[in-house]
Amino acid sequence: MQRMIDLNVSALTRLTYAAVPGFVARGKGALINIASIVAIAPEVLNGVYGGSKAFVLAFSQSLHHELGDKGIQVQAVLPGATATEFWQTGDLPLENLDKAIVMSADDMVDAALVGFDRRELVTIPSLHAVQKWEDYEAARRAMAPLLSTNTPAARYKA
Repeated sequence: MQRMIDLNVSALTRLTYAAVPGFVARGKGALINIASIVAIAPEVLNGVYGGSKAFVLAFSQSLHHELGDKGIQVQAVLPGATATEFWQTGDLPLENLDKAIVMSADDMVDAALVGFDRRELVTIPSLHAVQKWEDYEAARRAMAPLLSTNTPAARYKA
């Protein structure tokens, strides 16, 4: 679990903060971070993996907010099951997955690059109904200004 956190959180953060100052100095650059659908559906796989991929998404969204006006493009890619060695490494052979949910790595990368070219902050290659993501994101943004007040919500009062 620690190696997973080291890779998905610590290494990503260190690499980002190594690259970003140069991007800022040049006034241009791009970060493409590979998250996962478990960033928004953590119950699909184990908690540490889902949590680390949620970090990738949140970190990317925050970086976009912080760096967007400095000429730096940020993209978080949320692939679903993709035909890579990931599954074998995790002791779940690819052959055991339903073929209907597994995208080829080539298709996933091609879709991610189209999303990048379209300047999407979040690209979900397997989500056909983009309105679902737009609704989810709109609900999240609408709730944001309501999340910190000086009194508890009425439902928490005795």
